[in-house]
Amino acid sequence: MPTPFTWPGLDQWLLDALKEDVGAGDVTTDAVVDAGAMARMEWVAKSELVACGLFAGARVFELLNPAVRLKMVVAEGRAVKPGLVMLRITGPARPLLTGERTALNIAQRLSGIATLTRQYVHAVAGTSAKIAATRKTTPLMRRLEKYAVTVGGGTPHRFGLDDGVLIKDNHIALAGSIATAVARAHKVHHLLRIEVEVASLGEAEQAVKAGADVLLLDNMSVAEMRPVVKKFGGRVVLEASGNMTIERAAQAARAGVDIISVGALTHSAPAADISARMYPARPRKR
Repeated sequence: MPTPFTWPGLDQWLLDALKEDVGAGDVTTDAVVDAGAMARMEWVAKSELVACGLFAGARVFELLNPAVRLKMVVAEGRAVKPGLVMLRITGPARPLLTGERTALNIAQRLSGIATLTRQYVHAVAGTSAKIAATRKTTPLMRRLEKYAVTVGGGTPHRFGLDDGVLIKDNHIALAGSIATAVARAHKVHHLLRIEVEVASLGEAEQAVKAGADVLLLDNMSVAEMRPVVKKFGGRVVLEASGNMTIERAAQAARAGVDIISVGALTHSAPAADISARMYPARPRKR
């Protein structure tokens, strides 16, 4: 099955997820459902959502039994109304039952992230600000969760500690000063962009003077952001972060920042409501 997003370890990750749920075997299904029974399943939206991760969830069924057949009804990123069928699956009944919870957990989680991200993106529409994810992700789900952010219209931002220098308050406390921390970072990583967390205009001035490329305006009020934007907007990239509700994100965007990073996209997005309906099906004729 072609997928819009994958990586070499996806199948193994899905198998590990299945192992966690199935354990030694699906004792209920094996006892109740005939081995030769066939079934069809429909995934139905129970709430308004942005479809995401259906392919990853449905891949679970293919790993359980390659005879399973999938038909995507809606595309990734589509806004879906309650009652719409999003995916149809046919095949042996046992793997459909065994994989149902693992598959739905993945699709509901990713659709929930995409849905919340879309709400933030709509809130900053008409400005130049981008909504970005953070590293506040579920362990071992970062690739999928940041993918869901992109489906919702956001940007994944940093994937890990190795793809950008971000000097935060604790780094500064241990280095001794903003200037010392930035100087050390430039000496070791002279080709990487240097971002510095600041909490005031004074700290922003220190960071820019030291050679920072990006300022992370951490937990600053919109009133505190404005003089920083006025002085450094266009000179360095300005990123706002900290307690970014949808309303606060919209205000920060109108204040003129370039990026709004929102941890809630991945650590607090409610799962989308998707149900699986199953029906008996006749075996396929040969």
